[in-house]
Amino acid sequence: MNQASPPALRIGLGYDTHRIGPARPFLLGGVEIPWDRGLIGHSDADVLLHAITDALLGAASLGDIGRMYPDTDPENKDRDSGEMLAEAMRRVRAAGWEIVNLDCVVRAQQPKISPHAAAICARIAEILAISVDSVGIKGKTGEHVGPVGRQEAIEARCVALLYRRLG
Repeated sequence: MNQASPPALRIGLGYDTHRIGPARPFLLGGVEIPWDRGLIGHSDADVLLHAITDALLGAASLGDIGRMYPDTDPENKDRDSGEMLAEAMRRVRAAGWEIVNLDCVVRAQQPKISPHAAAICARIAEILAISVDSVGIKGKTGEHVGPVGRQEAIEARCVALLYRRLG
């Protein structure tokens, strides 16, 4: 029996949400953004890097961020999400995959994302060792509806397209 070659392209979808809490450094895409509040999480709560990590791991069929870095492990308390993303990318590359592009959406009533989008794209590109034009970031409000609109939470979604390296 002749087996077909595995697909040369794969798509992964990542999603994360964190509650808004008292003042703590607010990290988004590896960039500290001035804000009088922060996000609640076991790690540094970088909602965007978590969504990207899940998108990459999912596309490569390597599980998810919760399996790599369970929130029940005290070693992950306040862990740098950039380090988690970099390790996920090492695993993705070891499995023979590279990034074509990332397309990300951050839903936040406040703070506004667009003034920070270029810095966020640059930092993500740096962590992943890819071209900055392979990273897209869009900010959307909650239109004052639901947990995002009431400023109770911030959500992030990411779609990652990977290609299989030859050889």
